[in-house]
Amino acid sequence: MKLRFRIKLALLPAVCLLIATAGCDDKKNPDPVVHEMGVMTDIDNNTYTTVKIGNQWWMAENLKVTKYRNGMPIPEITDSTDWVNQSTGAWCRYENGTGQVIPEGLLYNGMAVTNPNLLAPEGWHIPTDEEWKTLEMELGMTQQQANGLTWRGNTEGDKMKSTGANEWNVIDGNLPDNESGFTALAESCRLFNSEWGAPGLRYTGFWWTASPYGTEEAWYRHLDYKNTNVFRSHANNHYGFSIRCVKD
Repeated sequence: MKLRFRIKLALLPAVCLLIATAGCDDKKNPDPVVHEMGVMTDIDNNTYTTVKIGNQWWMAENLKVTKYRNGMPIPEITDSTDWVNQSTGAWCRYENGTGQVIPEGLLYNGMAVTNPNLLAPEGWHIPTDEEWKTLEMELGMTQQQANGLTWRGNTEGDKMKSTGANEWNVIDGNLPDNESGFTALAESCRLFNSEWGAPGLRYTGFWWTASPYGTEEAWYRHLDYKNTNVFRSHANNHYGFSIRCVKD
């Protein structure tokens, strides 16, 4: 009897270890998040994937339309001096599309965002600062954090970043998970003086909101490969940022 009792005791740690290991495996491999997805089309017949996050429908790709909703063309500005002096809406590609990687979306100046001919496709609009906050709070921010400036929150940025191959530079093994389905792309920006944002593609992403800050600036959002959270600030309308749209 003593021998049998010792055998049972000896087996107990192994059984506990097996249970603990199984529990750890479950945490490492949670059930995948299932997103409600859709599609939409702009006036150029570009088709975009859309995703429902909370009660909002968002584009899951960056805008790449070259006409306003009424069909009026938006000029592409490649020349540095022309970009600085432009007083109406315009677009460009990062490094004018001459780099090794061609961005999927376009960069728009702030005047394109506020143009009365409307940049967003029919049934959609460029999100306000408050609508961005709604998205961020759905992903975990508090109201106080969402109202803050510069870097806010914890891991909301990684919940928005695309997990596609070579779309975000990875540092210290910090892999984004795109839990939200937002699929943010690192397509950098164009500065107010026409220089290109550094370090460039795969490192940063910037998105306009429709909310002005004074008469010459607007609120925007920024994600960075080194940070897991979301940056909020305002910038001059001569910057070139990406755009996402939200459903009316």
